[in-house]
Amino acid sequence: MVADATGSLKGSEIGRLKKEIVRQQQRYPQLVIQIVIHTLPDEHPFAMHAFWLFNAGAFAGEVKRGRNNHSLMILIDPRRQESAIVPGYGLEPLLREEAINHLLEMAGPSFESQKWETGLLIILDGLNGLLETISQIDQGPSYGENDF
Repeated sequence: MVADATGSLKGSEIGRLKKEIVRQQQRYPQLVIQIVIHTLPDEHPFAMHAFWLFNAGAFAGEVKRGRNNHSLMILIDPRRQESAIVPGYGLEPLLREEAINHLLEMAGPSFESQKWETGLLIILDGLNGLLETISQIDQGPSYGENDF
């Protein structure tokens, strides 16, 4: 759930992030969230690394590909000072680029201050809000008495 190859997070921070991820995955059982903090090589653009890592990581499992991939990776490179949220193909229609960029912007000040846990919790909270609005069941039109 949380892979920090840079040592940017304390053990207690990792524990709190895992607890929040578990809480969200219990609420949305198809969702798989992975946080990766890693220093990436400079020879390729950050977005390319994010794409490669997400696809090579197969966080949702080998059988959950294409529209059945409901995984989401949050990637941070502290050295580059870059971050990304990569949704699986099954989440792309629900989590638009504007919403993802907004989550990253909200976490930006925390990331700039190297408060990684705070920024990640902001993203997870915002993600929960987005998923909550998406998961609302359409009750159809409501009619009052004699409205037919």
